Amino acid sequence: MNAPTARNAPTARNAPTARNVPALLLGLREEGFSGTVRVSGHPGGTIHLRDGLVGAIETPGAPTVTSALLTSGRIGDEAWLAACATEPDADRLGGRLVAAGLIGAAELEVVCAAAVFDGAFAMALSPPGGWELSDREPALVAEPGVEPRQLTEETSRRMALLARLWGAPGELTRVRPAAVAGSGPRRSDGLARRHQDVLDHVNGRRTPRDIAFALGRGLYAVMLDLIRLQTLDLVRWDAKAPSDSRPSTAARAPRTDPPTAAAPPKVVPLPKRTPGSGFPGHDAGQRGGS
Repeated sequence: MNAPTARNAPTARNAPTARNVPALLLGLREEGFSGTVRVSGHPGGTIHLRDGLVGAIETPGAPTVTSALLTSGRIGDEAWLAACATEPDADRLGGRLVAAGLIGAAELEVVCAAAVFDGAFAMALSPPGGWELSDREPALVAEPGVEPRQLTEETSRRMALLARLWGAPGELTRVRPAAVAGSGPRRSDGLARRHQDVLDHVNGRRTPRDIAFALGRGLYAVMLDLIRLQTLDLVRWDAKAPSDSRPSTAARAPRTDPPTAAAPPKVVPLPKRTPGSGFPGHDAGQRGGS
């Protein structure tokens, strides 16, 4: 993401009283707030608002729009740098990319909105440490932006789906999938390209986050693809989280050796949760639906 253009340093301001980040964003939507919400924690992140709508989310937990465009090869590095030099204000960079014919307006809108939803999902995997507001900072934002309520509802849906298919979503981000012996080209013939790309990056050392960044794809989509590859008996993972990972929310019983035939996803009952939670720190399974 481009560095902010020359301007005064952002000024922190007191945030409205809110029980969690979703409630905070709803309040800022009512105010029509344009600025930045910095959320501490692991992974934490920065939420960019324009007129109360969420235009962009940057977090170490998921690829940004820049990563999605460059890593995926949608836009070449040289063309990107040339566009940034021509338009240093990231808020207007999207228009420059479209005007230069580097990406269509509709495609850019989809990529930006997808990054917002994925960033919210990634931040929801761990509780926040706190938040503060500051002035608007330039960012490549979705136009016109995403309604906070829609963002929270979609994050809840994703958490609930992953909880049903696999278990605690926070744990799934920490596993290091490995290819099952014999899952070479012959075993993977007929896979969709997206699944094959994920399988090509599975090596027993990368986490789903690592794979998402390597591909420039959303973390949520990569997690779903890994679950699919597990049901096809093409990947496996150990239950133990790596020593350098963030603490797990719950211990997971060791798995047995992978079955020789494809097995359906493990169904885990949705735990009961208290109302009022949301991203970040959203409890998996608060809302149903798929």
